[in-house]
Amino acid sequence: MPRPRLTGLGAGLLSTAAMVVAGGVAWLLPAGAQTVAFGVLFLPVCALTGLWVRPADLAMGPVVVPLAYAIGVLPVAEGGGAGFTAQVMGLVTTLALNAGWLYGGTLVAGVIVTVRKVRLMSAARRKARSVPRRPAAEQAAPRTDHEAGPSGRRAPRSRVAP
Repeated sequence: MPRPRLTGLGAGLLSTAAMVVAGGVAWLLPAGAQTVAFGVLFLPVCALTGLWVRPADLAMGPVVVPLAYAIGVLPVAEGGGAGFTAQVMGLVTTLALNAGWLYGGTLVAGVIVTVRKVRLMSAARRKARSVPRRPAAEQAAPRTDHEAGPSGRRAPRSRVAP
């Protein structure tokens, strides 16, 4: 599987293109199976969107998939009227009747993105803990060799109060 590299916009475009293709494939099926096939094809698109979005844009994963669903469902929307109003009513009806697929896919993308974010945060925390911390006295600028005294030992630094 490729590494996650899609920006939020790229994930939106990929999922929208995939859902338009899925809508075209579902349109070829009999009327009763169209929305079910479209919903089944929507779930892997949501999973891939959640997996392929880059870490900086993780919040966009669950946001773009419902938009892709709404655009992709146009070919299989109910209501075969010729007017714009009929098309909008068919789209709204299809979205309302198939909300389970829409919510399920959004949940899939949301869970994947959340798990990825938690893993990133825990890895960053482990990395921060694995870096050895120097005591406060050692965090000051290191002394050079010319600051060493005649015995080779370094003289203590004087601290000036502010």
